[in-house]
Amino acid sequence: MDFNFDMNDDLGIAGVGHDMGISVEVDMFYTAKYESPLGQITLVFLGETLTGLWFSDEDKVSFSPDGPVTDEAPDVYEKTVAWLDAYFGGAKPGKMPLVSAVGSSFQESVWKLVQKIPFGTTQSYEEIAQKLAETGRAASAQAVGGAVSRNPIKLLIPCHRVIASNGELTGYAGGLERKQKLLDLEKKTLGNA
Repeated sequence: MDFNFDMNDDLGIAGVGHDMGISVEVDMFYTAKYESPLGQITLVFLGETLTGLWFSDEDKVSFSPDGPVTDEAPDVYEKTVAWLDAYFGGAKPGKMPLVSAVGSSFQESVWKLVQKIPFGTTQSYEEIAQKLAETGRAASAQAVGGAVSRNPIKLLIPCHRVIASNGELTGYAGGLERKQKLLDLEKKTLGNA
């Protein structure tokens, strides 16, 4: 969407609606559904960036765009669908589409570490807290768990790979049964590689 601005000579303020050759491109939201073997997934894009991905039946997630919405799928939509098709099809999905997860600086630092957990493996909340401490950012396993629970881009920021220090599955908004199935799928994929 383009907004064109000019100066209103009488008032000395910026006005909208007159073409003076200046335009500002505004990113638009696009939402879609993806049918996975583990349930429907909601996808949210802002321009050419994936900003949200979660299982549609997660009861703690809601989305209200705070900007203009479009019905035209961005290019990153096809890349995201291809990634999901590969993931659920039993292949290592390869390069991720462009993502942007917005949260507090602490949440974003946790999500960056979670994103580095190798495919088919797990790390504990405590291990992530220790990695944060190595960067000078002290945090408890509980604080890490809080940040992980607010991850807006499931699967691509693989919070399902984060487990308790005793190896038990804990805290997954999509449900523990689904978390186990995701981990099993990844292990099976690695076994087929």
